[in-house]
Amino acid sequence: KTRKVAKSVRSYRSLHKYLGLGLAVLVLVSSLTGILLAWKKQSTLIQPRTLKGVNTNPADFAPVEDVVKRVVLAVDTLGLTEKNLERLEYRATKGIAKAIFDTGNWEVQIDVTSLDVLSVAKRHSDWIEQIHDGSIISEGFKLTSMNILGLGLLILLGSGIWLWYGPKKIKRLKQE
Repeated sequence: KTRKVAKSVRSYRSLHKYLGLGLAVLVLVSSLTGILLAWKKQSTLIQPRTLKGVNTNPADFAPVEDVVKRVVLAVDTLGLTEKNLERLEYRATKGIAKAIFDTGNWEVQIDVTSLDVLSVAKRHSDWIEQIHDGSIISEGFKLTSMNILGLGLLILLGSGIWLWYGPKKIKRLKQE
C-alpha cells in the first residue's frame, strides 16, 4: 500500500514541477502587474490623482456635449479627436469628469461646472491592466491564458496538497 502512495506522490511531484515551470511566466507577469495595479491610486506615475471641481451639484453640471467639446479641445495638440474618446467617467461627488482616450493612454480631467481643464496626463494603469489580463495581445489570448492560469493554479494547489500530505500518509502506513 505504501508503494502505491509513493508512486502517486512521485507522479504528482513531476506534474507539479512541470506545470509550475510552464505557468511561471504567466504567474510572474500577473503578479508583477497586479502589484502595480494595487498601487495605482497611490502613485501618480501609474494613474493621475483624481482632482476636485468647484461644484458637486449635478443640476449645475454642463451638458455632456459641452464637456466632450472642451475635452477634445484640450488634447487637439496631441492629435486626438472625438473619435479617440473611449469613455467619459463622471465623478459627481468630486464635480469632475474623466475623459479617457484609446490612443496614447491620455486622460483629461475637467470641472463639469466651469468646464476648466484640471489635468491632461498619461494614464499608465490601462496598459498595465492589459498586460495583466493578456488583452494586450488579443481577447482570445486573454480568455485562453486566464483559463490556463486559473486551472493550472488549481491543479498546482491540489498537487501541492498531495505532495505535503502524501509523505505523511506513507509514514502513517509504515507505522501500522
